[in-house]
Amino acid sequence: MGRLFGTDGARGIANDDLTCELAMQIGRAAATVLTKGKNKKAKIIIAKDTRISSSMLENALAAGICSVGIDVELLGELPTPAVAWLVNEYNADAGVMISASHNPAEFNGIKLFSGTGYKLSDEIQDEIEALILDHPENIKICDPLKIGKVYVRTSAHLDYIDHIKATIDSDLSGLNIAVDCANGSASRTAGILFSQLGLNPHILNATPTGLNINDKCGSTHMEGLREYMLQNGCELACAFDGDADRCLFMDENGEIVDGDQIMAIVASDLKARGRLNDNALVATVMSNFGMHRFAKENDINLVCTSVGDRYVLEEMLKYGYVIGGEQSGHIIFKDYAQTGDGQLTAIQLLNIYKKSGLKMSELAKTMQKMPQVLVGVKADKEQKKLLATDDEIKAIIKSVQDKLGEDGRVLVRASGTEPLIRVMLEGSDEKVIADYCNQIAKVIEKQIALNG
Repeated sequence: MGRLFGTDGARGIANDDLTCELAMQIGRAAATVLTKGKNKKAKIIIAKDTRISSSMLENALAAGICSVGIDVELLGELPTPAVAWLVNEYNADAGVMISASHNPAEFNGIKLFSGTGYKLSDEIQDEIEALILDHPENIKICDPLKIGKVYVRTSAHLDYIDHIKATIDSDLSGLNIAVDCANGSASRTAGILFSQLGLNPHILNATPTGLNINDKCGSTHMEGLREYMLQNGCELACAFDGDADRCLFMDENGEIVDGDQIMAIVASDLKARGRLNDNALVATVMSNFGMHRFAKENDINLVCTSVGDRYVLEEMLKYGYVIGGEQSGHIIFKDYAQTGDGQLTAIQLLNIYKKSGLKMSELAKTMQKMPQVLVGVKADKEQKKLLATDDEIKAIIKSVQDKLGEDGRVLVRASGTEPLIRVMLEGSDEKVIADYCNQIAKVIEKQIALNG
């Protein structure tokens, strides 16, 4: 990864790491690179989530883009996948989403999409970074009479909702479902979408203040959603994250149905209908061991990539696979979307659920999960490098993996989006792997402290 862009755009604490000045420079550089060689008047669309800093960064980005002679169209608060899809629909040359996804309100981020709606390759991101960090003099500010204009479109959310609705042809009316919008982007779209499809949605956490996005709600904090659905007789529940590109479900008992289980259900349905291209499902190295067992038992080719939905998508595009995603709930339906889409995922799963006549708990048994323990160790960019260089860390990881043998696995990796080293273990005995996980985490913490 580069110096500004991680696995999912440029991120940081707003007004600290991610300043107005940096946003303006990203706008200028991105516009310069992504509209290079265009004969017509170029246009870039911008959307944002509900964070208090999103409007500040939106204006800085727009100013930067206009200063190099490119027009801007502001779409307002939208899910990330809406931007990816609307780039093509609105004949734009690039798209920008301002969001830090599932992170707290003080964080924010800038995600860039090409004119085809896909996230940028490492090579293109490197070119943009080089303009900002190494050769800012190569960014040409335009003539005063050629400055770009800023337009506002107020109907973008409705266009996106119509697109999602058109991906299914069955009747979802009557389903009684609790929906957690994380006080984020889904607050603008989910209530309309679910109501128009005839569901009976109980919309929760859809009153964003700018400060409450992902705050004890959404797909990373589902305790309150569980309590609500059980107390109010809902047969299902689903939760989105701050920018609504991921979705998790709960069955009728309040048990979480995660991204791995959702993918297994969808892949089984696609295979039964002859639509699972090459019988392939794309997941990441973080997917549960149970996914591997499911794939083997159902003659499905499980393809694993590095963590990050952009890597999943790259594999899907390379070989024409139609379904892939992450355990966290980023699911990509390539026939309908260019990136993970939480509301699309919800509608597709509800479509399968309604047609099956089964309870969600029964559908979830399509894939039996293996116990998994995950611990995060705080680490900055330099400290993350210890995973590759520190002998004691390497030794404890090898020792634990040897003890688990073929009955489990150890995965230790640096997060590409947060200041964390993630330690994940899987095995048949949850207590045993929890102990091992803590042992590894303590060694990493000790070595970080020793190395300053």
